[in-house]
Amino acid sequence: MTDHFGMSRDTGKTTECLEHLKQSIIDILTTPIGSRVARHDYGSRLPELIDAPINRENIVDIYAATAEALAKHEDRIELSGVDLQSSALGKITLSITAKYKLDGQVVRIDGIEITS
Repeated sequence: MTDHFGMSRDTGKTTECLEHLKQSIIDILTTPIGSRVARHDYGSRLPELIDAPINRENIVDIYAATAEALAKHEDRIELSGVDLQSSALGKITLSITAKYKLDGQVVRIDGIEITS
């Protein structure tokens, strides 16, 4: 396996591949579509869904919005699961499970917070 690294958005230092992947996934899911100047299609619909009542229909919308955004913007993974860990007024917390295409490893990222 070839080493793959990225850059930390907080420190500017090099990060290892899985940490960079996690950073990328969080950025995609927490960025509202249309909010990036040069990339109007970047992000997810999650920020617009978090204030909706948590019911079966809206949970399905949350899962679909997560899958759509990651399929479009993160080609290093194959998503296999999304779980709504918690919800509160103006905030949802997700976990995702995916296959990391680089090495076939199954990764789970917990505690992805999306706020309004």
